[in-house]
Amino acid sequence: QVQLVESGGGAGQAGDSVRLSCAASGRIFESSLPGWFRQAPGKEREFVAVEGWRDSSPLYADSVKGRFTILKDDAKNTVNLQMNSLKPADTALYFCTTTSFSEFGSTAAGDFGPWGQGTQVTVSS
Repeated sequence: QVQLVESGGGAGQAGDSVRLSCAASGRIFESSLPGWFRQAPGKEREFVAVEGWRDSSPLYADSVKGRFTILKDDAKNTVNLQMNSLKPADTALYFCTTTSFSEFGSTAAGDFGPWGQGTQVTVSS
């Protein structure tokens, strides 16, 4: 069974930058699209970003567009989430996941899986 392991979370201040990384135990990123979700306390898991498919650019949630960038590193079999200009509203547990090529365009958590255990990002004002 493929495992996804996130790393790189931590605590910072508004305006800081953080890079999250997700490593896969298998070559799952070659046969699916990697993505990121996040979940804040008391809230539902929400879509953050997903890699692009064919000629389409990556998709981003409006709340992170222009600040976050998803980057797949095929050589290292990892996918990173570069997070710039962090805001307190970005505080959440961040999850790495994947979706099938046929589901590209969906931002529903039910269309993604498997999931990592998550890495916490905390941003103070």
